[in-house]
Amino acid sequence: MPDPLQTYLGRIPLRMALAGGWIDQPFVSRHNPDPPGSMVVVSLVPNFRPMDRAGFATGTRAVAMRLWNGRLPRRPPDQLVRELYAAENQGRTDPSGSQDMIGLVYPGINRLDYDYRVEGGIFPAHIETLTDRRVVRWLERVLHVLPVEPRPEGYYPLGHRNLDPAWIARLGRSGRDCFEAIRHRDLHALGRSFNECMACWEAILPDTVRHPTLRVDLKALLRAYQRRYPGAMYSGCGGGYLFVVSEEPVPGSFHVQIRVE
Repeated sequence: MPDPLQTYLGRIPLRMALAGGWIDQPFVSRHNPDPPGSMVVVSLVPNFRPMDRAGFATGTRAVAMRLWNGRLPRRPPDQLVRELYAAENQGRTDPSGSQDMIGLVYPGINRLDYDYRVEGGIFPAHIETLTDRRVVRWLERVLHVLPVEPRPEGYYPLGHRNLDPAWIARLGRSGRDCFEAIRHRDLHALGRSFNECMACWEAILPDTVRHPTLRVDLKALLRAYQRRYPGAMYSGCGGGYLFVVSEEPVPGSFHVQIRVE
């Protein structure tokens, strides 16, 4: 008998984005003086339903569910990424970055290296994947996911842009640092990469954490968790979930299961 939960949730994976996010957008990466800039995405087993508009690429996943009838086709992942990118972004003025598609399609923990000189920064120049079981289990254990609130209707994260090359270079380095911290299972380095990424978001795109439509004081909430734990960052612009790095339990949070196959 089919699992009713799996029947409801579907078989398309979920995507979680860690440090370096926004470097996948060409309007950001074109100003990077130190390319490539990196970000980290993690493919997840779809064993829960995340909030919509909360940084888990649920919109991209919905397109994938329709496009591929609820499961990933057995074709090269780079082909699937481009097919999904085209399907979701057709006619859009603010296209979703390719990290959304890559995180759904590629298994494991992935570092995406974006260089504006390669395909205009739309797709990464290089992808490095981690599927080592010890690394995966460690990240599952120390990464705590705390629900905050979905992005409200009317929210727009790109109203103010400060595309300072120095900050953009730091953003791209935060993704590299994040991936190396995961590779070496370094809790405090992972936390620092989260904190650095959020500092970059605040500097480059301040509306990601402060906007008239937001009901939660995202900056104050973030600071409180960063002071209490080694590091914290939001799942996406406008809140969504808070990712907290800790060896200790984080009240109210849950863990995710990383897809390695």
